[in-house]
Amino acid sequence: MSKKVLLGSTALFGALSVSMTSAYADDSATKERKAKDKEIELIEIHGVRDSIYNVKKSGDTRRLADLIDTPATITVLTKDQIEESGRSDLKEVLSTQAGVTLGTGENGNAFGDRYIIRGHEARSDVFVDGLRDPGMNTRESFSVEQIEITKGPSSTFAGRGSSGGAINSITKKASLGYDFGRVDVGVGSDNYYRASVDVNKPLTDDIATRINIMKASEDAPKRQGAERNREGALLSGLYDDGRKSRVWADFYYLNAEDVPDLGSTVINDKIVEDIPVYAQQGDFMNSEAWSSTLRVEHEINNSWKIYNITRYGETENGYIATSAGGTTGYLTEQDAINETNGFGTFTFGTHSNYQDIQHFATQFNLFADIQSGSVEHKFLISAEYADYSVLNGRYTNTGNALTNCWSAGRGGISENFCGLDNDGNPVADLNNIIDRSAAMKGDFSSDYNYEVVAISLMDTIQVTDDFMIFAGVRFDSYDYSNLANGFNGENLYEFSDTLTNGHFGVVYEVVDDVNLYASYGTATNINGGESDVGGNCGYGGVCTDSEGSADAEPETVSNFEVGTKMSLNDESLFVQLAAFRLVKDDIMEGAGRGYDVTGALNTGKHEVTGIEVAMNGQLSDELSIQLSAAKMDSEILESASNPDSVGLPLALFAENSFFAQARYQLTDDFAFGGDFTYKSSMTGGQPDTGSSGPEVPAYRVVNMFASYNFSEDITARINLGNVFDTEYYTSTYRAPKFMYIGDRQSLRATLTYQF
Repeated sequence: MSKKVLLGSTALFGALSVSMTSAYADDSATKERKAKDKEIELIEIHGVRDSIYNVKKSGDTRRLADLIDTPATITVLTKDQIEESGRSDLKEVLSTQAGVTLGTGENGNAFGDRYIIRGHEARSDVFVDGLRDPGMNTRESFSVEQIEITKGPSSTFAGRGSSGGAINSITKKASLGYDFGRVDVGVGSDNYYRASVDVNKPLTDDIATRINIMKASEDAPKRQGAERNREGALLSGLYDDGRKSRVWADFYYLNAEDVPDLGSTVINDKIVEDIPVYAQQGDFMNSEAWSSTLRVEHEINNSWKIYNITRYGETENGYIATSAGGTTGYLTEQDAINETNGFGTFTFGTHSNYQDIQHFATQFNLFADIQSGSVEHKFLISAEYADYSVLNGRYTNTGNALTNCWSAGRGGISENFCGLDNDGNPVADLNNIIDRSAAMKGDFSSDYNYEVVAISLMDTIQVTDDFMIFAGVRFDSYDYSNLANGFNGENLYEFSDTLTNGHFGVVYEVVDDVNLYASYGTATNINGGESDVGGNCGYGGVCTDSEGSADAEPETVSNFEVGTKMSLNDESLFVQLAAFRLVKDDIMEGAGRGYDVTGALNTGKHEVTGIEVAMNGQLSDELSIQLSAAKMDSEILESASNPDSVGLPLALFAENSFFAQARYQLTDDFAFGGDFTYKSSMTGGQPDTGSSGPEVPAYRVVNMFASYNFSEDITARINLGNVFDTEYYTSTYRAPKFMYIGDRQSLRATLTYQF
């Protein structure tokens, strides 16, 4: 057993021991907490008769101040807002938000969720209840209470990574404070159906349980043949001694089985519009994840509290996906040699990967409220141990059909499969033209392990009634190993180091409920930190110099931000405005196409500057809103691998973005609303590089919804997605291999019964 494992186990044992042995130490313990829980019974179930868009406090227990008093940009999306939007996958929800774009990545990264926040990779910076959720899983919202997007480096909370920010999902959990049941059933166009159950039940004065179950299926709107299937469950139990201790035990499961659609392609510098679904029989994208979580909370006294969260989980991801690459096709080899009688078409590329993940983490937090004269301190001491193992590899399969054209590629002229004939029409039997054999797991491409012990120290200082200071520091001591199996055979990369990051911020209340703030924060990324790409240096995998050394300093990120936050309309409307400058330095750079381990260590640098505006809550008693807008600029400042990129903007970076979702309560029983998303154009390319690939055009999309309460128990909602049936694209590759297509028009109806 390693020292880090021993330390992590000791921390967990200590947390549980203190919690259990101290549970009955103070017979005079208050029951104030239970009284507060009981008040929740007076609130009707969110999303049925009332809708809540405003949140005053983060769901992360480590963020001790209200959002208005927190010197950082944090966007909170509530369960109500997500449900009314009609979106369910986390990728769909986040892609609308300002300052967030989607990526594809090497080999498609079709596992699903690759996010880019303020121009920086965030695919490994996804958290659930404050613990990292490793891998590129398909993620669903059925189990989520709210989603929090933190903008800017947040390594004091997140640890390594989080260069542009982090995403934290706060899950539903059992409570003694309410007793309800809810069933949602939805049907719609494109073979859509979705059914879910959410039941919370106190079983005794001390024990409660909550059950969430979901099953859903649909074709991608107007892309029949591209399928999305989901089934999941979240089971939560609570023991509350009524005095000072609470214990939650949760089990989460999600199974996603899709037929992936990698979208359109580019022919002669033009995106192919209305491209048919060309997914082949045998294509799949599956993700099966489960995890068990134990949380223990104990109030030592009115000033001291401890909280521990421990999780173990496993995930199996796998896909075989077909892409379309625009090219010139020829009916004969001689035509291809002579470049005569060519026609615009697309040929097929096969992309495959599997990923097996095991993860364990335990986080111990000690909270202390201490009064020092007139100054109030809220201390947090946090210790965390985590161990992540990820095995990546490729599937083996072959095409058994006869080819139907010739084309030229990197390897010269060869026979191929063309999707469009010489008249521009889809070929016969388009979805089985390759006639693939059954897929089997092949050799691994990387065996990745990251083990870390981290210590965080934070203090929230109330200096005066009007002035607050935030300060924090985190130390991450890690062991890293990655057995990469690439073009150069098997190579083992191992190293250890300690990362140090911090944040400092001040908040000044100008007048009641109007604050000004300034903050500075840092983050660090390690060499080879992305768990899905092995030795692909240009995509976040391990990088070495020309002599084969992977000895590099960590990439460093710093962010300076100033802003204002306001709580208006009797604290029912939250508004924030921020200006920031984010600089990433000492970047690992890939060489050539980035597939190889060889690159340049600590030679790149870029910056992102911008302004963000956000608003959520009640504009009036009838009108609710969630809005985010961002105007950003990016620039490559230094590059040894590609000096010509200096001065270019970052790849997959939308300079302007806007999202607004509004809901109007016209009568006691009828409400309607909608949302609008705008993203400016962006250009494909590899992470941390200048834009050099095909252009993703700017797009605007409108969605609408309406709901009606037939009774106290029954509510109906209709969602019209993509009202104007806009054809738009959300992301692209560095080469014109695929262009992700956004959802076209859809119509769905949902009936909710509460009991």
